[in-house]
Amino acid sequence: MELYNYIKALHLIFVITWFAGLFYIPRLFVYQIEAFYKPSPDKEILGEQLKLMAKRLWYIITWPSAILATLFAIWLLVIIPEWLNQNWMLVKLGFVVLLIIYHLKTHQIFKQLQVDDVRYTSKYMRIWNEGATLILFSVVFLVILKDSINWIFGVIGIFILSILLMLGIKWYKKIREKNPKA
Repeated sequence: MELYNYIKALHLIFVITWFAGLFYIPRLFVYQIEAFYKPSPDKEILGEQLKLMAKRLWYIITWPSAILATLFAIWLLVIIPEWLNQNWMLVKLGFVVLLIIYHLKTHQIFKQLQVDDVRYTSKYMRIWNEGATLILFSVVFLVILKDSINWIFGVIGIFILSILLMLGIKWYKKIREKNPKA
């Protein structure tokens, strides 16, 4: 059981660092997209610096954390395979699949921005940034509450959180329009 606790601790550490990367990289995308439309030389100077920051974050923190979190999760399931018979774990694994899809799509956006292929607006990236937040909230509540979670309240809660996040984005946009330095 002591080995289990060490593996679980390592899994949680790498989940946290993975999410840290997933929370920050879209913010860097926002800045990259906004820098892309600035006049020279700001466009080039900011663009290169932001690409370097994104590259370091993505390849030094986010990808290794994703891989290690996944490996330690698999190890935990090897130690306690009975979890795969529990509904909450199956739902959690569904969210993990969504997280991996989110990660892979974020990687695609990262690769595009590294070659100045701007396909999204900064507003879109601000909304995209909330995807990881919704998955994190869902997984944490699911893991803590397990089978005691009332699915109706859970779905309503995630829906309300989504609405609040969108309202927060709109509110922040209004602040930025009034004060561009905010």
